[in-house]
Amino acid sequence: MSDSNPVTILWFRHDLRLDDNPALAAAAARGSIVPVFIWAPEEEAPWEPGAASRWWLHGSLEKLSAALAQAGAALVIRRGPSLEALRSLAAECAATHIAWNRRYEPAVVKRDTAITKALTADGLDVESFNGGLLYEPVHIATKEGKPYQVFTPFWRSLLARSEPDEPVRAPRTLLAGKPVKKTQKTVAAAELDLVPTIPWDTTMQKTWSPGEAAATKRLETFLAKRLAGYGTERDRPDHDGTSTLSAHLHFGEISPRRVWHAVRAAAGGRPAAQITGDAEVFLRELGWREFAHHLLYHFPHTTDAPLRSDYARFPWVSDPVGLRAWQRGRTGYPMVDAGMRQLWGSGWMHNRVRMIVSSFLVKDLRVSWLEGARWFWDTLVDADLAANTLGWQWAAGCGADAAPYFRIFNPTTQGEKFDPDGGYIRTWVPELTRLSTADIHAPAEADERSLEKAGVTLGHDYPEPIVDHGEARKLALEALKKVSQSS
Repeated sequence: MSDSNPVTILWFRHDLRLDDNPALAAAAARGSIVPVFIWAPEEEAPWEPGAASRWWLHGSLEKLSAALAQAGAALVIRRGPSLEALRSLAAECAATHIAWNRRYEPAVVKRDTAITKALTADGLDVESFNGGLLYEPVHIATKEGKPYQVFTPFWRSLLARSEPDEPVRAPRTLLAGKPVKKTQKTVAAAELDLVPTIPWDTTMQKTWSPGEAAATKRLETFLAKRLAGYGTERDRPDHDGTSTLSAHLHFGEISPRRVWHAVRAAAGGRPAAQITGDAEVFLRELGWREFAHHLLYHFPHTTDAPLRSDYARFPWVSDPVGLRAWQRGRTGYPMVDAGMRQLWGSGWMHNRVRMIVSSFLVKDLRVSWLEGARWFWDTLVDADLAANTLGWQWAAGCGADAAPYFRIFNPTTQGEKFDPDGGYIRTWVPELTRLSTADIHAPAEADERSLEKAGVTLGHDYPEPIVDHGEARKLALEALKKVSQSS
């Protein structure tokens, strides 16, 4: 290749899209590109992608490959190690540049730093871009130049900045670089064995459509049908009131900038700081996503240890039976069980219910938040290390902006408040379908006649509660008080 047409290897990671892809835009403007995805999960240990994430990735890679082919470039898929794969590909296509969009997980940051150093030493021009966040984690700081640990001041600081850059449209055509020789095998997405061979796969296919086109359609549907009323509807798991964009955002099938500016446009195009109502509530959710990555970047140890070091002394309980009951949605608390079955059946759980089930695990069962984080990591299609860490440490009270130690959700009253007619429970715990609305949130408190009429035998059709919430609350408060007093 001549210097007038330099070849750039475009390394796809969590940016599986053509629209508003800064690394792609820069590479395409320079000359030819060779797009590559490298499968090297061991490089992300101890948080390598879980089963549900792998399922989603398979579908997303197939859609990305098709989109790139239509634009004129073929996606190369290689197995790791990443550095070896990039070096081989650079030699094959006589590349002069390598570009990617940054990620912020601790293991990936460490790996990418080493790869940048090695490739630069090889004489390659290495570039990285911000393609996954509104702002870089280092660009939002307190007046003292320190990272935020409370959301509200972080959010105010974010809003005080100029608006995020406008998204850039995908290039219609791409000039593809041609390999000179092949030193490594290129594989198809199917050869990565990402899809499980269990019935769960069939359920997932009926629920989700990975890929950039589906992400764009989901955003359009949300803006047209769900943005109005989002402020209240987002708390109702029995209603279809959320954006369900989380997995698309995690895999980078749509950029947060595209979502941010689309919501602003739907709200009249005003500056974000002046937007109120439902649109403001949704933009705050994007703010929470930013906050999660801000925390992960500045406090990388929190993936496996509490941000509040005093919580390292919390007397967690080893309860494999209780943990298993929680994982399988067999706790005897319908709202918890509905959430856990939704997770197992669809790879996703409503955010309000995530708070309820996590509170039950760490407060009612006093099982470590890390057990919950690991289960979510393996079963969520939107398993995001930053969000997962923030959410579980919030529930346990050991992280940034955490719930106070005395906040312990009552799973029964939470169900009555956010699933008042029991529709969500009936969907995911069908053995309770015939129970009345008055009884469905607490079958153990229903009289024998009501249970018999509904065809429910406790301990047979549906389990008795595995713990007494009132007693569990007392025990949790005692344990939490000891931690608080010793700090």
